[in-house]
Amino acid sequence: MSLEALKNALPEYARDMKLNLSSLASEASLTPQQRAGTFVASALASRNAEVTRAVLAEFGPQLSPEALNGAKIAATIMGMNNIYYRFVHLVGGDYKTLPAKLRMNAMAKPGVEKVDFELWALAVSAINGCGMCLEAHEHELRKAGLGAEQIQAAVRIAAAVHAVAATLDGERANVNEAVAIAA
Repeated sequence: MSLEALKNALPEYARDMKLNLSSLASEASLTPQQRAGTFVASALASRNAEVTRAVLAEFGPQLSPEALNGAKIAATIMGMNNIYYRFVHLVGGDYKTLPAKLRMNAMAKPGVEKVDFELWALAVSAINGCGMCLEAHEHELRKAGLGAEQIQAAVRIAAAVHAVAATLDGERANVNEAVAIAA
């Protein structure tokens, strides 16, 4: 499935998402690798097979094997970290002083420049709603020299990809319900 086919799979009421996917696919404030990796990491974080297939088909070939792997690492590691650190942040107490004891070795050598990996981790953290991780990755990105427009672009990609996944999931639920009622 291509990005065009994904847009065509969206219902008419999601026209804005179609337009957003088109404009974000050529977002100029990010490097091609940053843009493609953000789409891939966001699609994986969206947990929707149709979105993931379409995004990998469209943006996977734009990445080196190392960068594609790095985007996948960002989605995987942040999927775990966002849960853990959101818990630590929300509950507080002694948990902030305890070591996480979760393997995160891949973060040290993700196969891409640190700034690109941080950008992808930020996008996944936005989808997963971890404020602590968002603050930490945004801080690292600013320290690395990225501006507000670049950081916002990654979050806009994450928001649009996630909205497309949610729309398709909702439509599938409506179809499944209609089939069940008809049976």
